[in-house]
Amino acid sequence: MTPQDLPTFHATVQQGMRRWLERAVIGLNLCPFAKAVHVKGQVHYVVSAARDPQALLVDLEFELKDLVAQDPQARDTTLLIAPHALQQFADFNDFLAEADAALLRLELDGIVQIASFHPQYRFAGTDVDDITNFTNRAPYPTLHLLREDSVDRAVAAFPEAGQIYEANMQTLEKLGHAGWDALDVGPTRGKIKP
Repeated sequence: MTPQDLPTFHATVQQGMRRWLERAVIGLNLCPFAKAVHVKGQVHYVVSAARDPQALLVDLEFELKDLVAQDPQARDTTLLIAPHALQQFADFNDFLAEADAALLRLELDGIVQIASFHPQYRFAGTDVDDITNFTNRAPYPTLHLLREDSVDRAVAAFPEAGQIYEANMQTLEKLGHAGWDALDVGPTRGKIKP
């Protein structure tokens, strides 16, 4: 990929993530809080050029600081997308400890939290193709930076927030693999698109 190709590639990645957000996360109501920030244009999409964990950590720290510096009405949340890094879920999962350490280093623990999505996401104790894993599967390795205040407000407005996880598993079990594939929101069965 040449430097001239990067803007087109980044636009394609962002488009794929928006499609996933609209069709899967919002369309299946996997996160009842996502629609409001999406409709208001408060989701910031960042495509990282990082190809290794160290470079991604630099991008993560920048985006964490940048998020808290922004007006929440303009930018409530950030999706840091890493299409070139941590392609294997085990590596991505290991990286999450470094991401949490970055929150502590920047004194943002309790201010921002990080949710994780990956094309091969796998909950402990599940088979790789268990459909419930798809609640956290996105087209690319992604770190979702969320303001704690926004999460607290959303949870307060949604009294059954603790039941979201179970409802999501039921939704995907009803949908099945064929239904997920029909959404056309990214990789199927753990494969990452080039």
